[in-house]
Amino acid sequence: MDRLKVNIGKLELRNPVMTASGTFGYGDEFTDFIDLSRLGGIFVKGTTLEPRQGNDYPRMAETASGMLNSVGLQNKGVDYFLSDIYPRIKEYDTHMIVNVNGSTLEDYVACTEALADLDKIPAIELNISCPNVKEGGMIFGISCTSAANLVKAVRKVYDKTLIVKLSPNVTDIAEIALAVEAEGADSVSLVNTFLGMAIDAEKRKPKLSTVTGGLSGPCIKPIALRMVWQVYKAVKIPIIGMGGISNWKDAIEFILAGSQAIQVGTYNFINPTVSVEIVDGILEYMDRHNIDSINDLVGKLDY
Repeated sequence: MDRLKVNIGKLELRNPVMTASGTFGYGDEFTDFIDLSRLGGIFVKGTTLEPRQGNDYPRMAETASGMLNSVGLQNKGVDYFLSDIYPRIKEYDTHMIVNVNGSTLEDYVACTEALADLDKIPAIELNISCPNVKEGGMIFGISCTSAANLVKAVRKVYDKTLIVKLSPNVTDIAEIALAVEAEGADSVSLVNTFLGMAIDAEKRKPKLSTVTGGLSGPCIKPIALRMVWQVYKAVKIPIIGMGGISNWKDAIEFILAGSQAIQVGTYNFINPTVSVEIVDGILEYMDRHNIDSINDLVGKLDY
């Protein structure tokens, strides 16, 4: 429906509702629950240049209104993605976006180059913000200089829509957003998980093998919302908001705060149909408030 169309760089989405990397697999896992063509896009699980085994178990822990994870970007590498994953997902009638990760700048560039010519991958999400890998990941996202250098290097080899996923584990997230915008990012997505930990009091041990991990779920929503609002006031490129979205009201709040689109993450584990329910809820909200286009709501917080 035209009323729900939004643009992220060169990418036109049928609606602003997408699913977050690491929470929706490659889409196959959810075809029994929803029609994938009803989504604006799917961010597939993190992909690296070489295969990664991920972190040791245990690597997930439930918390109040959320969860901690330290999966560690387990995947079979970009070559496996090209040979086994891409052929089966390229026909999905929605935008398939690859979340790109690396341990070094060169890793990010090489992984991006391997994906650049795939017709059915119109965008990548450069993950500079993963808090649960021992090297790489968040190290690039906590400094303006390192974030800018990485985006500059990737931009040289990639001319499609470049989305940069930001870490909330920084002093000033708007500063990082400005730095990547200056080097050619088409959009920023935020926020990734917050660094947290959980302890088993009886065993006197951490609940995760890595001690710390990434906190996600409804508990982080107020902080994520604040960060989206701060970044919206600073940058001119579109924002994809995420962090604890579990229903259409949450999505509308992120849009009012400045998000052009949103990603649903942890709540996919609780309710596998939540993403399409959010699409329906947004439409009903627009009908009630006589809103002709979802774009009329972006950043329209009255304060």
